[in-house]
Amino acid sequence: MGTNLRSILTVILLLFVVVFTVNAQNRRPKNVQVAVKAKWQGTPLLLEAGELISKESKQLFWDFNDAWLDSDGDSDCKSARDCLLKISTQASTLLAKPVASLFQFSLTLRSASPRVVLYRQLADESLSSFPHGDDQSASHCCWVDTGSSLFYDVADLISWLASPPTAGDAVHGPELFDFDHVHFDSKAGTPVTVLYGAVGTGCFRKFHLSLAQAAKEGKVTYVVRPVLPSGCEGETRPCGAIGARDNVTLAGYGVELALKNMEYKAMDDSAIKKGITLEDPRTEDLSQDVRGFIFSKILDRKPELKSEVMAFRDYLLSSTVSDTLDVWELKDLGHQTAQRIVHASDPLQSMQEINQNFPSIVSSLSRMKLNESIKEEILSNQRMVPPGKALLALNGALLNIEDMDLYMLMDLAHQELSLANQFSKLKIPDGAIRKLLLTTPLPEPDSYRVDFRSEHVNYLNNLEEDDMYKRWRSNINEILMPAFPGQLRYIRKNLFHAVYVIDPATVCGLESIDTLRSLYENQVPVRFGVILYSTHLIKTIEDNGGQIQSYDAETNAQVKEDISTTIIRLFLYIKEHHGIQTAFQFLGHVNTLRTESAEEDIEQQHVDGAFVETILPKVKSPPQEILLKLQQEHTLKEASEASSMFVFKLGLAKLKCSFLMNGLVFDSVEEETLLNAMNDELPKIQEQVYYGQIESHTNVLDKLLSENGLSRYNPQIISGGKNKPRYVSLASSTKSGESMLDDVNYLHSPETSDDVKYVTHLLAVDVTTKKGIKLLHEGVRYLIGGSKSARLGVLFSSSPNADPYSLLFIKFFEITASSFGHKEKSLNFLDKLCSFYEHEYLFKTSLESASSQLAVDKVLELAEEYGLPSNAYRSRLVESLDEELRKRMVKVAQFLSWELGLESDANAIISNGRVIFPVDERTFMGHDLHLLESMEFNQRVKPVQEIIEGIEWQGVDPDLLTSKYFSDVFMLVSSAMATRDRSSESARFEVLSSDYSAVMLGNENATIHIDAVIDPLSPTGQKLASLLQVLQKHVQTSMRIVLNPMSSLVDIPLKNYYRYVLPNTDDYSSTNFDVDGPKAFFANMPLSKTLTMNLDVPEPWLVEPVIAIHDLDNILLENLGDTTTLQAVFEVESLVLTGHCSEKDHEAPRGLQLILGTKNRPHLVDTLVMANLGYWQMKVSPGVWYLQLAPGRSSELYVLKGGNDGSQDQSSLKRITIDDLRGKVVHLEAVKKKGKEHEKLLVPTDDDDSVQKNNERGSWNSNFLKWASGFVGGRQQSMKGDTKKENEKGGRHGKTINIFSIASGHLYERFLKIMILSVLKNTNRPVKFWFIKNYLSPQFKDVIPHMAQEYNFEYELITYKWPSWLHKQKEKQRIIWAYKILFLDVIFPLSLEKVIFVDADQIIRTDMGELYDMDIKGRPLAYTPFCDNNKEMDGYRFWRQGFWREHLRGRPYHISALYVVDLVKFRETAAGDNLRVFYETLSKDPNSLSNLDQDLPNYAQHTVPIFSLPQEWLWCESWCGNATKSKARTIDLCNNPMTKEPKLQGARRIVTEWPDLDLEARRFTAKILGEDMELNEPVAAAATDKPKPPPSSDISEDSEQDLESKDEL
Repeated sequence: MGTNLRSILTVILLLFVVVFTVNAQNRRPKNVQVAVKAKWQGTPLLLEAGELISKESKQLFWDFNDAWLDSDGDSDCKSARDCLLKISTQASTLLAKPVASLFQFSLTLRSASPRVVLYRQLADESLSSFPHGDDQSASHCCWVDTGSSLFYDVADLISWLASPPTAGDAVHGPELFDFDHVHFDSKAGTPVTVLYGAVGTGCFRKFHLSLAQAAKEGKVTYVVRPVLPSGCEGETRPCGAIGARDNVTLAGYGVELALKNMEYKAMDDSAIKKGITLEDPRTEDLSQDVRGFIFSKILDRKPELKSEVMAFRDYLLSSTVSDTLDVWELKDLGHQTAQRIVHASDPLQSMQEINQNFPSIVSSLSRMKLNESIKEEILSNQRMVPPGKALLALNGALLNIEDMDLYMLMDLAHQELSLANQFSKLKIPDGAIRKLLLTTPLPEPDSYRVDFRSEHVNYLNNLEEDDMYKRWRSNINEILMPAFPGQLRYIRKNLFHAVYVIDPATVCGLESIDTLRSLYENQVPVRFGVILYSTHLIKTIEDNGGQIQSYDAETNAQVKEDISTTIIRLFLYIKEHHGIQTAFQFLGHVNTLRTESAEEDIEQQHVDGAFVETILPKVKSPPQEILLKLQQEHTLKEASEASSMFVFKLGLAKLKCSFLMNGLVFDSVEEETLLNAMNDELPKIQEQVYYGQIESHTNVLDKLLSENGLSRYNPQIISGGKNKPRYVSLASSTKSGESMLDDVNYLHSPETSDDVKYVTHLLAVDVTTKKGIKLLHEGVRYLIGGSKSARLGVLFSSSPNADPYSLLFIKFFEITASSFGHKEKSLNFLDKLCSFYEHEYLFKTSLESASSQLAVDKVLELAEEYGLPSNAYRSRLVESLDEELRKRMVKVAQFLSWELGLESDANAIISNGRVIFPVDERTFMGHDLHLLESMEFNQRVKPVQEIIEGIEWQGVDPDLLTSKYFSDVFMLVSSAMATRDRSSESARFEVLSSDYSAVMLGNENATIHIDAVIDPLSPTGQKLASLLQVLQKHVQTSMRIVLNPMSSLVDIPLKNYYRYVLPNTDDYSSTNFDVDGPKAFFANMPLSKTLTMNLDVPEPWLVEPVIAIHDLDNILLENLGDTTTLQAVFEVESLVLTGHCSEKDHEAPRGLQLILGTKNRPHLVDTLVMANLGYWQMKVSPGVWYLQLAPGRSSELYVLKGGNDGSQDQSSLKRITIDDLRGKVVHLEAVKKKGKEHEKLLVPTDDDDSVQKNNERGSWNSNFLKWASGFVGGRQQSMKGDTKKENEKGGRHGKTINIFSIASGHLYERFLKIMILSVLKNTNRPVKFWFIKNYLSPQFKDVIPHMAQEYNFEYELITYKWPSWLHKQKEKQRIIWAYKILFLDVIFPLSLEKVIFVDADQIIRTDMGELYDMDIKGRPLAYTPFCDNNKEMDGYRFWRQGFWREHLRGRPYHISALYVVDLVKFRETAAGDNLRVFYETLSKDPNSLSNLDQDLPNYAQHTVPIFSLPQEWLWCESWCGNATKSKARTIDLCNNPMTKEPKLQGARRIVTEWPDLDLEARRFTAKILGEDMELNEPVAAAATDKPKPPPSSDISEDSEQDLESKDEL
């Protein structure tokens, strides 16, 4: 029975297919194909492989190159695919298995291409720095750059290597970067030689062998920068040039074809151009259900009918497109989708099929029977996660889905696999590795509390005990009562402690005392106190190695006491005898006398006078006598010195003037800072009160400081905020098998040498410097002071030519550490050894054997004194060991240089991988090592401590499991974990149920675990479906995906088709050496629906179409004719460099000008800083760039703080490396120059002086004119010659009119050309047009240069990337509207003063010069109000009722089709920043800003004032009626919400001159593009000023009618 039924069904199907094939000939399926190429020329795949493998380890780069040089394996490669496999196989032999799989994918993704482009930039600079070499270099594929000369011939290089310059002369060598490949045998400090060339070329092998040998001999530092110069592709082995011939085709982006709303039928009716015919290159998954048919099974049974069956499938696919469903069908659509996905054999593939082809699949989904368990579980989960919310976590760390792209995901996956690989080499079992990878780092606190509790704090008041507060309530819960923002809470409890740390002999110190007393007198509810110190005394303490100099009685009398110490002593005396209030009065009197005497500095007489004045009313004997007695007897000297010593130990002296709010450090003592600090502290205290952690009897200060108070403040260690600590993985340095760290002998605090140490401090010291020996000495003292959980290792990094005394010192130190480290007094011996060496031998260089022997004897004597056997030392001080020691020191120098990126003779601290450099030896003490120890332990060791201690070690000899082994594991693991770039945010995914509505994939032992919550029917779901598939395929992962669809839909959730473009080995030809590159392919798209193409690219890409014959805004596939596939090619025109610029304790420096370029050409691009978050952006390409402040007012007032690596000397330049496709976000801090603190960057222009305003444009703008030559990187301009001459030749003269417009789609580009002609025909003045290029078609960009030449105008294409922090629009039309208004201050060059926006569909009937010159009364914007004389439209005038009427309060509502922007005023008044703030607030509500470009300026006009233009400047039929048409200066083709008349129809009817202008523009376009012009519209009837009713839809001769009726959605 079943068989018969199947036979009958088959027969019916075949009959249907036969009938169908006759009709289907006319409806052949159509496809769409999209590619994105990089702007830069292709890069060889082989060189990219080297860069990718070096990410794993610097050593592997050289191993890979050597392996490739040694093998001739690619001689049998006959195609690009063979080469790809060969390169992958070669690399895989060097990599661990999981990393190798990812490597192959990253290689096809071409993610290392930008790095190779960067080397190309450096190669060009190398050649151009030797102009004489240019002719020579043309035919060379390799050369060596030594900084002073270039060598193209190996023979020349070898003769130079015979006598290379010594290290001292090598300062002018090429600059080294952290991405450079330095040969591992290179000795630090030798002359740098850079080889530019490509592995695979003959010349590379010869140069490489010579330079590698020279590096081994210690002659040079050998560096390779891989470059295959153009023209050298033929000189390399078969696989050496794969990928280099054509521009790189990229992957890692999404393409959508959205079903377009054709309400106003805005579509061009020009003849469709013939495209390239291209057959479908992809195979499709035929196992998916299409309207109940599974075509794979049908084809298995009837393979002979393949073409007919496939045609039937195509018909079903294209005819089932739905963009509307009934409400009852929508109700459970999300749950039905979840059910389909969960039950599929390949859930991720199923999710992708559904959400990427949703309009074609939705009708079959809506008919599916729903399992109620799924619905119930989804609804239950949605009590914890909002419906539709998406979350993604990789190994427990939440990722930002908005910014997520394929490149970022691959980097994160690589990071995890690489860590797992490092851990497995430490013999850590898989289960523990997984646990380690799942630990989330603790969030870095924004600020740290310093524990300042001590007798040295002098409190002025006590809220709990003083009488003046006794009327206040003492109930702590009052703090939870609601209050206005900033309102103080008067509670009788010491909740806020403001303790000022000041030098009382400084102006700043005394002024802060006045501030403090004034706040106290005004009864601010804070407990105030001071800690006093003497700057002079602290300097002495620093010079004296952290000790106060001890004087005997005789010298004591002669040492003149500094004025600060005197004030402190007198203060303490008055406090002791007359109370704290009087003591503070004394400080106040000192300041009063200083200000009265009009002297800047505090003199002794001010102090004496203040003392007398203060105690006169309090004492009986004359105050002068008391003063004299105090001065002679030095009373309270120890107490005053102890106060300074306390400040030194706290580390607060370097801040000059600061205060502590409950231990939080603030380096400004302004009143405003104090109140802000209280407001920040309040919620933290409220939280603890709310949870009962602070009660009425709790001592708040003790609680806060004992929980997380630090003993010392050192901003280098507690970096809180922007300056992230620098970490290096010490585990990765052990990969090559032997590690330099194996030779380190560790020192421990007494009696702790057998304990496991969680923190390892490595001190890199050069003992030939005072800095180095001081750091080493502090390290030894730190251990003597006692540390239970840290050990200390010393890396001696003196130069190999170190003097004999320093070598002797190192030998003594190392022998002690290795042989006697466990002895009780060894540390005391080393302490004395450091002092002895520092004082006696530090700078001695000449060695006399007698003196050397004397030194040895003295040290041996010392050793005996501390119970260490001198014989053991003697036996190991033999000369023969010197060479071994020097070798070890060279190894250390290499480790510091190549692994840590420090100078080879640096003095640095590496604590569990955290690098502290440079170390300020004057203020760095043993206390800082304690601080570092506790911070590293709490932040980084604690999260992994339990896991490591719980490991059951297998395959490790139990005898090896010593405390040293565990200490090493802690050091290596925590340093490796710290290098992870990951969020500290996590979510508890386990609380969500996953029995029915979740997808579980992979096994439990996977290295990477993905937790996700996804709405499959959302734009995020479309992208994530593809990204998760990539992870599943190329990385060892386990996944738990909880589906979270919207539960009650009211509209179809996805009205688009979507493809995420991924690379594939099929992109590499198997027959020749071509690389085709990945593409998005949409098969069988609906023929009669109008589609709009949008790209979903990674945040940093700026993309534009370069090949597109058809209108990508209005794709109607049935008009393609014989062409089966519509093609579009986009180009990544540039990458966007973004950043934020801040100024400490101030708002962002709005208007600050930045320039970017190379060292030789510093100004290639420029920009200015917005007030919004201090944001700025620039366009860049891969390379090494330098960022600095622009000449003019910006660099006169400001400097950029800190250059590279925190060094201060480079503060004017910031180096920026662009070497990947992920862009960069750069944080800058600008600081006002001394003496310029109160000057303003933007000086407003004088409104009244209009002559001055028009001619010179005020003070700040005149600076722009000097330097603003091109904004945001290379705008394109048409007429660059002598514009003045050109203009006169064309009869144009006067001041240039600047007009700005935006168009998208062929119809609007057609309108735009007509608008341009109408402007030019009505003025004799020069005109310059500005177009936003993001949405212009390639044809328009081809035609506009010719049009500019023919009609004698200038133009410029401008662009600005939408900032990531600004709420994004989803629809293309709304994005275009936003570009009209949101970025006016930053999208134009800063030299442009005024611009007029004109809608593309506008026709001009007047000289626009009149509008350009109009005085708009100092307003930034001028718009025309909406007309109100067409009474038919009264029902549509929404601004006359409801919200708008209330909001406008009598102001007019303006139309946005034409407006003037006074850019100078716009920037001065921060109008752009204000508009963006309003936009950000309003745009999150989907119901607001429905006409974004128009509603926003009208809404904001109370803040950004608008000048209303006379009505005649803009006429549009819909709103104005015909009575005023004759006076119209411009006519706009507004949409008519009543008739919805198509644009073209309205244009021909309303504007008399439109058909002639249209004909002229189209003839010109056809001539330039070399096309036959087909006029497929009727000759326009003479348009009269009398309006006609909209024509009926049966006008058959107008072919556009036909077209547009089909377009209607």
